[in-house]
Amino acid sequence: MILRHLEILEAIAQTGTFTGAARKLYITQSAVFHAVAELEKQTGADLFYRLPKGVALTPCGEMLLDEAKGILTACRDLDRRIPHLEENIPIHVASSITIASFLLPRILSNIRREMPELHISVRVESAQTCLGLLNNGGADAAFWEGTMPRGNFLAIPLGSYSLQAVCAPDFTLPAGPLTLLELVRYPLLLREPGSAIRDTFDNMLAVVGCTAVPVWESVNSFALIKAAEEGLGIAVLLEKLLMDSLALGRLRRISLKNVRMENRMFALVRTEKYLTKSLEKFLDFLKKEEKTR
Repeated sequence: MILRHLEILEAIAQTGTFTGAARKLYITQSAVFHAVAELEKQTGADLFYRLPKGVALTPCGEMLLDEAKGILTACRDLDRRIPHLEENIPIHVASSITIASFLLPRILSNIRREMPELHISVRVESAQTCLGLLNNGGADAAFWEGTMPRGNFLAIPLGSYSLQAVCAPDFTLPAGPLTLLELVRYPLLLREPGSAIRDTFDNMLAVVGCTAVPVWESVNSFALIKAAEEGLGIAVLLEKLLMDSLALGRLRRISLKNVRMENRMFALVRTEKYLTKSLEKFLDFLKKEEKTR
């Protein structure tokens, strides 16, 4: 069955004549006759009563038209949407935990207000897992924190955040700033390997030729905060997470000598990635956000 035949069937029913259907669809009258003949051959029944002044649907014709209406409506809807299909392709985003906690919700909220047609799904993982998803095609874009990874990436800067070493107020430390070599001699409460915060800290230690052997590793920053508050060791975490505990006097800052702990944040896309119109809109929005920051 040809879709055009169903359109002709509908036009005949609407105009009441073969001639009217031909005019409505800008086709020849012989094309209308041919379509009706083909449909009646397929159904094995007459679809129209031939009247002195036009035609009318037979019960079989009415039944076929009822079945065709849903098909014709769906096809016309698709025809309207075809030029914009690529703009509606969902975007799959992988985000590190810290960015998903503090930055991404605001970004997505702003996108929803400006471009409600974009469909964005988010998967929150460790920074290294996010990079793996980006490289194997499991994500269209990844929100990454830390040192810019090696590879062919388009990177959009998203700012930075500070890391802070903290301990309980009564945790025994010498007066004055600590070097990194001195810091690692104390019990350390650290995020798990593969997290952006841990990777940054480990890289800083590698520069001075030492490594961290934590007494407590956790994927949960708040568990580390509680452990530090109880005097179990020194935690190195995102400064924003520590503000309440610092303000309440449950933790105190540890000064480090000639060290600034900071993580930069990026949105990453593989340079060879085909950019759909929806992904282009998403990246353009992030670039605009970066310029106004």
